Amino acid sequence: MKECLRSGVSFGLTSAVITTLGLMVGLHSGTGSKLVVLEGIITIAIADAFSDALGIHISKEAEPGATQRQVWGATFSTLMTKAFFALTFVIPVLLLPLETAIVASIAWGLLILTVLSYAIAKSNNVSPWNTIAEHVAIALVVIALTHWIGDRLEKITNNNSTEQTSLPK
Repeated sequence: MKECLRSGVSFGLTSAVITTLGLMVGLHSGTGSKLVVLEGIITIAIADAFSDALGIHISKEAEPGATQRQVWGATFSTLMTKAFFALTFVIPVLLLPLETAIVASIAWGLLILTVLSYAIAKSNNVSPWNTIAEHVAIALVVIALTHWIGDRLEKITNNNSTEQTSLPK
């Protein structure tokens, strides 16, 4: 059972950080709207937490010999961890200007990943620095890509808005 809880918490934390930061950065660069970013975080905390929990549930059910207790332990720990940690990203958005909130959220997310990566490395008796570097690098790639995509979408949206309003009626 302990292993199922560990996998649910590890998966939930990682997904909360990567998915929420990716969404936040993409929405921020695409819209610049605090309200849209907040709505995105809350949506991720609900819909994606349930989606991830169901994914873990089905994955655990597919493991030969997994008990119902193990399946539900992993499911519940994934759901609660993902929802809770995704919602922590609401705090900086509510308290800070959006630009500052995005930077603070990235720092918070990278701290979560660093602590989780360190704990995983220590439990596996491997060097924490390689594990931390690998996980943080992946997060930074997601952040950079979603920022770039948000910028591109914002440009496309603005170009289409301009074209549509300038066409003769």
